[in-house]
Amino acid sequence: MLALDGNKKPCQVRTSNAGHVLFTGLASREHAAIVAETLLDEQFFSGWGVRTVRAGEARYNPMSYHNGSVWPHDNALIGLGLALNGSQDKAVKILAGLYDACLHFDLHRLPELFCGFHKRPDGNGPTHYPVACAPQAWAADSLYLLLRACMGLDIRAGDQKIALINPTLPASLDEVRINGLRVGNACVDFLLRRDRHSIAVEVLKKEGDLEIIRSI
Repeated sequence: MLALDGNKKPCQVRTSNAGHVLFTGLASREHAAIVAETLLDEQFFSGWGVRTVRAGEARYNPMSYHNGSVWPHDNALIGLGLALNGSQDKAVKILAGLYDACLHFDLHRLPELFCGFHKRPDGNGPTHYPVACAPQAWAADSLYLLLRACMGLDIRAGDQKIALINPTLPASLDEVRINGLRVGNACVDFLLRRDRHSIAVEVLKKEGDLEIIRSI
């Protein structure tokens, strides 16, 4: 349910808002799996990102501000929620889509939103939303949150530990280097690199009392 209509009846509309229950942990494991599969189907996922309203719904309009466009920050929260519920492969799909999208915008800077038309095979980028704010802080941050989700990065400051839980990278990205990640008085540089069947983690430099854990 998205809202109530004028007669106080539930509006049964499928929207990206459902993805936020993954991020907040409100969904049961069974319902989280259903939400994850639905948000990445062809009607929701445009190829660039998850639409705010699923294609085919009564109010769907890919050129609408809220009823079918793609919002980077919305996708980032969904991606983190997917990862927290064990669907990092789907978070990777969102990261790859938004990263490809940013290459078509001025200075590679993601705007507040863009239109929700499906990704075309002709190599052209997403359709711009004419009055979208650019730059916008929460759009700029979205790729970093998605990268954190795909890396499975969990900073446990109280225990002076960094956990990398089932780290995953998009197929187009073979390695990621993180420099100067500070936890309390400690600091670390580390590298995630694609091996044949998994993502390896290599500590390049460490200062202070800090443990890095890689787990599945």
